[in-house]
Amino acid sequence: MKVAISIPDAVFRSAESLARRMGVPRSQLYATAVEEYVARHRRSEITRRLDEVYEKETAQVEPGLQKAQTRALPKDAW
Repeated sequence: MKVAISIPDAVFRSAESLARRMGVPRSQLYATAVEEYVARHRRSEITRRLDEVYEKETAQVEPGLQKAQTRALPKDAW
């Protein structure tokens, strides 16, 4: 799909330089950059939602499991 966008001149020049150094077409550079940006924000949204869930839930460990975990930890000084 073709899209017309406006970006600052300095960003355009930097992108042109990077595309040349990488040996990729400008379109590929922009597509890759947008894809990575969208993926990063998707992960951020998932993390935000998980934080909301765990914020409402108490983090309690059953006493038997807690004892087993404590025994499994090395006796090193922290």
